[in-house]
Amino acid sequence: MNLKLFVASVLLLMSALVARPQAKYPPETRNAALRYWMAFAEMQDPPADNATQDLLEKTAAGEAAWDEKKLGPILDANGAAIGMMQRGTKLPVCDWGLEYHRGPRASIAYAPRARVLARLNTLEGMREIANANSQAAVDTWLAGVRFSEHLAKGGTLIFALIAKSALLPNLRALTTESRQGHLSDIQRRQVSAELKGMREDGFDWSAAWGLEESVGAAIFVEVRGSANPRATYQMILGEPIPSGAEVPSSEDIGKYREYMAAAQQVLNLPADAAKTRLLALETQKQALPEAIQRVIPGIQKLNAARSDVFVARKELLESVATK
Repeated sequence: MNLKLFVASVLLLMSALVARPQAKYPPETRNAALRYWMAFAEMQDPPADNATQDLLEKTAAGEAAWDEKKLGPILDANGAAIGMMQRGTKLPVCDWGLEYHRGPRASIAYAPRARVLARLNTLEGMREIANANSQAAVDTWLAGVRFSEHLAKGGTLIFALIAKSALLPNLRALTTESRQGHLSDIQRRQVSAELKGMREDGFDWSAAWGLEESVGAAIFVEVRGSANPRATYQMILGEPIPSGAEVPSSEDIGKYREYMAAAQQVLNLPADAAKTRLLALETQKQALPEAIQRVIPGIQKLNAARSDVFVARKELLESVATK
């Protein structure tokens, strides 16, 4: 084959490849929860020894310095999971697919792994700041903030509380680095913009309380309708009905719903104002049968958790305010 024919053949082949339509992929998901489920599947369990677990907890809480030798390999093993989670936080929707109709039997199996992944992400930010990569650290911690918001989305109070435990270390780490002058003006504005887009108390605690009320009511209805109410109560709650207590009546369930609805409205107030109003509702709660009271979450502690988030967010916003 002469040179001209060879060149012509190559050009013809290249034009055919260029003209060939590119592969068309289906649309990627907009649901962050699907990314998180995949991230959970990629996770590698950290060492279970107490010393390592203690170091992980203290480092994430800012109580211990970053230790690359001990903690670096753990993050390396979970790099794929952390990266997948961070990409998921940029998606606009998070639907965990909870089976609400199953009431107390709805699976919440992802909650423990979500807590571990949130901590690993916080530690990744600690690693980045230790290596003087402040922008990577900021991006990582802000991804943790968004992940905590997604974690609480559409869930009962257990998810809001886990989300709070995931959120606070990120807020506090950012506050520490900002106060120490490790963040640039651009990074401070980035943090401020992110925080101004979230609720002052972090999550919709009132909505979570409303779901809790629905789960509780479903429990009592099932107990009343069963052939052996006391055995059913113990099977669902893991403890017997209090000694001498009666199975909740329809009227009792109605009063339970009234109390829960009133408390839900209070949780829409700022935490300080809610504290006083919740004390006033205590009499209404104490009038309920003990078998019902045991199902009701401690709302003052819940409100204190809201206050913790409010304070941490406020302190961070103050620290990043450009002068």
